[in-house]
Order: sequence, then structure tokens, then C-alpha cells
Amino acid sequence: MINRKLIRIKTVQVAYSCCLNDVRRPEDGENILLSSLGTAYDLYNTMLTLMVEISRLGLRAHEAQSSRARRLGLSEPSRKFVDNRFMLQLESNRQLQDNRMNQRLDWTNEEEFVRTLYNKVVDSDFYREYMDSGEDSYDEDRELWRKVYRYIIVDNDSIDELLEDVNIFWNDDRHIIDTFVLKTINRFTKDVDDSYPLLPEFRDGEDLEFARKLILQAMNGSDYYRSLISQNTRNWDMERVPLMDRVIMQVALAEITSCPTIPLSVSINEYIEIAKSYSTPNSARYINATLDNISKKLIAERKLIKNA
Repeated sequence: MINRKLIRIKTVQVAYSCCLNDVRRPEDGENILLSSLGTAYDLYNTMLTLMVEISRLGLRAHEAQSSRARRLGLSEPSRKFVDNRFMLQLESNRQLQDNRMNQRLDWTNEEEFVRTLYNKVVDSDFYREYMDSGEDSYDEDRELWRKVYRYIIVDNDSIDELLEDVNIFWNDDRHIIDTFVLKTINRFTKDVDDSYPLLPEFRDGEDLEFARKLILQAMNGSDYYRSLISQNTRNWDMERVPLMDRVIMQVALAEITSCPTIPLSVSINEYIEIAKSYSTPNSARYINATLDNISKKLIAERKLIKNA
């Protein structure tokens, strides 16, 4: 689940933090990075669990409404929402249940907050369309929760504020994690059982190795990369270059010089995008020009060889 885009972002964040806090041992940087990536996976499970808690609150509301209807001799409300087949699968998923034991945010302690989300669901047009529909299919059940996540949970400022209180980096991770939650919803089918695997923390061992290699290379070679940046910073005192720009270029050069199978253009473009989100308005253009100049010089000196 944790892809290389997120690994690059987290590596820049960790390298920046290490600079600010004078953390110099590469092994410490590696441990911080792996812990940070672990919290991103925790967020993935936390957001899946949020949907489960919304559903459970809906079940309690349905039970209260049914009890009242029986007392008054009225027809009991529809069970369509509480018997949603996709949600029953997600709630019973053993991997999600196991992961829940280690989550930093327990939604059961945030009942009033979850209630506001449930009320938004019930007040939505797509919920009313679902409940009034004559259709009874697994696809419709799954599509309801895709809409709940897409239109109620994604880009919700109240959720962002709550998440930031738990982990200040979670809001940086939200956009990427949201795409993986939606991907997970779409992967479920009517035939899966409680052993169905959620997305793994890492797609494979190569991505985990990439993460370790990137932070270790960035910190071990920090003096070398800073020297390259300084030599190619035209008419600029290095101290005038924002620290974040220097760190982004340091991590970028670590990838460029240690990952021969990753095309040069791919690496540079990835860090330009990081600069657009995490540094000054002019940083992306400056970083692009500097990395391009350094790369051309290293290639000319046969110090940089790319296989792709």
C-alpha cells in the first residue's frame, strides 16, 4: 500500500526533521522513517475502521427506531442500511480486527463525532436514493459506502483537525491514504470472506528496501550532496537557500546516484512535485534547474550511469 511517492515524501520529512534536531546517525534516521511509514499504514486502517463505526452507530439507531415502532404498533424501519453486505464483510474482516488493536485513534471514544458523520450520511441524497431504491444487489451496497467515503469523509475539515491532534503528519498523508481506502472498497466482491486480505503495508520487499536505502544514502552522503548543491548554486550563498530546498535536493540526489534503474526524469519530477507542496513558490523551478545541472555534470564526468 505504501508506494514510492509516499516513501519519498516521508524521507524528505524525516531528513528535514533530522537536520532541525541534529540527528546525525543514519540508523536513527532509518528507524524514524520506518516508524513514520508505519503510522501512515495505521491511518489507512483507522479510516477503514471509521466506516465500520459509522455503520455500528447506524445499527444502534435502527434498534432504537425498531423498539419504538414495536411499542407504537408501527411498521419497523428498513434494515437495508444495517444489512449492507459490503459493510458486513468489512466489519468481520480479521485483518482489520487485528490491526485495530494497535490503532492510535479509537473511534469508540469519539461517539459524538461519529454521530455527526452518521447524520450527514442519513441526510445525504445518495443515502435516500439507496434506501428508496428497489434494487437489492451487492454492487449497490458497496457503491453506497464508496460514496460515503468520497463525499462525507474525504476533504472533511473536522476529521482533519481530529487526526492532527493524534499525529501531526496524518493530514499530509490523507490524500494518498484516501486513494488507497477507495481502492480497497472497489476491490471487495460479494464472494470474499473474513480472511480477505486488505492492502499490505508494503507492496513488496523492494519498496521496503527502497525506503531504507533512500534515507541511509541521503544521510550517509549528506556532505557530498551538499557540496554538489553548493558548487551548482549560481550566485547564491548556500545559507540563503531554504533548508527544505536543500533537504529535497539532498534526498533527490541520494535517489539519483544510488538507484540506477529509476529514470533520471522520473526522480527529478517526483521531487519537483514535493517542492511544490512543501516549499516556497519558486522552489520547484530552482530545484529543477539545480538537479538538472548536477546530473548533467555527473554524467559528463562518468560519475552517474543510468540503466534506464
